[in-house]
Amino acid sequence: MAQKRYDIRDPGLAGQGNKRVLWADQDMPVLRRVRERFRKEKPLRGMRFSACLHVTAETANLVKTLKAGGAQVVLCASNPLSTQDDVAATLVKHEGIPVFAIKGEDNKTYYRHLHAALNHKPVITMDDGADLVSLLHKEFAHLAEYMIASMEETTTGVIRLRALAGEGRLRIPVIAVNDAATKHLFDNRYGTGQSTIDGIIRATDILLAGKRVVTAGYGWCGKGVASRARGMGSKVIVTEVDPIRALEAAMDGFEVMSMKEAAKIGDLFITLTGDMHVIGKEHLRLLKDGAILCNSGHFDIEIDLKALSQMAVKVEKNVRNFVDAYILPGGKRIYLLGEGRLINLTAAEGHPASVMDMSFATQALASEWAVKNRNRLNPQVYDVPKEVEDWVARLKLASMRIRIDKLTKEQEHYLTSWTIGT
Repeated sequence: MAQKRYDIRDPGLAGQGNKRVLWADQDMPVLRRVRERFRKEKPLRGMRFSACLHVTAETANLVKTLKAGGAQVVLCASNPLSTQDDVAATLVKHEGIPVFAIKGEDNKTYYRHLHAALNHKPVITMDDGADLVSLLHKEFAHLAEYMIASMEETTTGVIRLRALAGEGRLRIPVIAVNDAATKHLFDNRYGTGQSTIDGIIRATDILLAGKRVVTAGYGWCGKGVASRARGMGSKVIVTEVDPIRALEAAMDGFEVMSMKEAAKIGDLFITLTGDMHVIGKEHLRLLKDGAILCNSGHFDIEIDLKALSQMAVKVEKNVRNFVDAYILPGGKRIYLLGEGRLINLTAAEGHPASVMDMSFATQALASEWAVKNRNRLNPQVYDVPKEVEDWVARLKLASMRIRIDKLTKEQEHYLTSWTIGT
C-alpha cells in the first residue's frame, strides 16, 4: 500500500488553524527573528527533518521556521491527545508540510504515524518524549549512520536517552534541548504551571481556592504548578522522593508529606514526576469521595490506570469533556481527567506562545548548530551551546523592553583573577 502524504482529521479546518498559528506568532518574536535569518541564509537546505512534537500553534511556527531554513519537514504527534486538528490542517493545506496527527488517535494509529515520520529517512529528528528515537533504535537502526542528531524537548525524553547512552546503546548524537536554561527554567516552570491549571479548570470548572491540591514532584514543572495553585488560594501539598527537593518545597512554604498521607486528605492530585505509578493502588484505596486525579508528566503511567480500572465497579465516561468517573465499591467516586494523559494539552492548548518562543528558538538554533558541527558529533547527549542560550535570552529581554547591565573590563578581570582580595 502506498505511503499516505499526510493523515489528519479534516483539511477543512485549515482556515481556523491558520488564525490560531498567526495569533501565536505575534507572541513569538525570538522565533520570528530566527525565521527571518533562516529564510535568507538557508542553513538547513536539503536536510530531511522528522519532528515528533505536540501539534500546536506554537509548534507550527517552529516547523515553518525549519522550512524557511530549507529543511524538508514531516511532523507527527508526540501524544495521542495533544494534537490541535485545525493546526494540523493548516500546516498541510497552507504550508505543504506532511502531518501525521489526529487528536484522539488510538495506539495503533499513533505508531503508524511514527513509522511515517521515520519513512521520511530523516537526518535530524525532533522528539518530545523520545518515542521517535526509541522506535528508530528498535526498527529503523539502519538510519542511524546517516543521522546528524536528534533534538529532545522534554525531561522524560532526556532521561530515556541518557539511560540509552549509559548502556552504551545510543547510536546517534542527541541535543538535550530540555536541559537548556532557556527551556526548562521557563517552559517547564511558567508554561507547565499556567497551562496545567488552565487544563484542570477547563475540564472541571472547579474553584481552586480552599482546595487541598497535591502536586507530586517538585522539579521545575512541579514548582510551577505548586506556586500557581497557591496563587489561586489552594492549600498546596507537595510529595517528593528527593530529600533536597522536599526540603526546598518545605522552605518555600509548602506542606510536604508522603503520598500515602496526602491521599487521605487531597481534593485534587497532579502528577509531575516523569516516573510510573506515583499514585498507585495503595494510594487509590485511600482517596476520599470526589477526589480528582490528573497528570502533567509526559506519559500516562504516573497514575496506575490499570489498578484504578480493576478497583472500579463501574466507569462513567465523559461525565464532562475529558472527565471520567470511576465508581469504587461502596459508591466512592474518583474522577480522572484526560485519560491520565497530559492535562494541559488534552483539555487546554498547552503552553502560552510567549514561553514556547524561547524553547522553539533554542530548538531551531540547536538544529543549525548540529548541522554546522555534524562532522564532530559522536553518539552521546550534548548540552545546548551557551552562545545559543545567551542569544535567545538577550533577544527575549529586548522583545520585553528590558535592559540589563554589562560588565566593565575591570569587573571582567576581577571575576577571572585571584590576586585581588581584602
